[in-house]
Amino acid sequence: SAQCIRSDEEKTGTLHERSINKSCENLECFMVLVEAEKTAIGSICFLAGPVTLLENALVLGVIAATATLRQRPSYLFIGSLALADVFASCFFTTSFLDFHLFRRSDGPTAYLFKLGGVTMAFTSSVGSLLLTALDRYLCIHQASSYKLLLTRRRALLSLLLLWSATTFISFLPLMGWRCPTGLTPSCSRLFPYISKGYLACWTSFILVLLALILGAYALILWKAHRHESSMTSLQGAAGTGHARMRMDIRLARTFGLILLILVSCWLPALSFMLADVSIYLTHNQQRAFAFCSTLCLVNSAVNPLLYALRCRELRVALLQFLQKLCESGKCKKSTVDPIPGLHSVETNNSESDQQQ
Repeated sequence: SAQCIRSDEEKTGTLHERSINKSCENLECFMVLVEAEKTAIGSICFLAGPVTLLENALVLGVIAATATLRQRPSYLFIGSLALADVFASCFFTTSFLDFHLFRRSDGPTAYLFKLGGVTMAFTSSVGSLLLTALDRYLCIHQASSYKLLLTRRRALLSLLLLWSATTFISFLPLMGWRCPTGLTPSCSRLFPYISKGYLACWTSFILVLLALILGAYALILWKAHRHESSMTSLQGAAGTGHARMRMDIRLARTFGLILLILVSCWLPALSFMLADVSIYLTHNQQRAFAFCSTLCLVNSAVNPLLYALRCRELRVALLQFLQKLCESGKCKKSTVDPIPGLHSVETNNSESDQQQ
């Protein structure tokens, strides 16, 4: 009887494993959100997605339409960040909602292509943040030779290398570095068809980029505190200590806010990815990761406010850009009909003149 019970348990376990593998073939084991969670996450995506798209598209439009901004390496990096966040808002929102809310089960090629687009967007966003931090580091630490070190040509070359590297890294699973067992069983509990080795490498790569960003801003603050930057040297001798103290406080607040938002948005999702490499995640942890991944989209929505609109030159260019749009709209309207009813009045007057 004991052998019969044991054999029944083995059959039950085998049937349960087969049912899991069968559901994973349709990607259903990754669609773990309940209705209330679908509503919450759908609301976040429907709000943050269009806002992120409009903000970053506006920043891109202003930089592209302003000749002086296009020549500055700093604004080229900000433009790269805005472009990456535009891609993130489009790729992440559509693929995330399509998978978790509408439960579309794509094949390996289609799924890895969509995931590669999302990965490319977010990797390029973090890479552009690193280039922006390095640009500010050079501006502070090499103030006298900054324009010679970072030319427009070198900035464009660095952006070309960044986007080429991130595109290659993001589509490695599509090119063959994928889970050897497919979905029976799946290597990762967070991403179908993804190898744990690739997930560990990509997560480590993003963590290295974040660490370099933190280090760059830490060095900037240290330099400002030591009063060796060009910004402090240009100030007069009288009252320099108080002015420098104000500059230190202003930089500390700005960079502290930037780093706090960056770490708060990225660290939860990266923690789940690292855990997925080493342990077996439960359904609750899968649902928690789905919420944490939306924080990366929120970070893309906040980036224009932190990096673009805090720049005075870009704000002025933005106001001029919006003013031109308003004026062009008014001109078109006045060309069609400058004063309502004027055409009919002129017609009546001409008819009366003819009668006279």
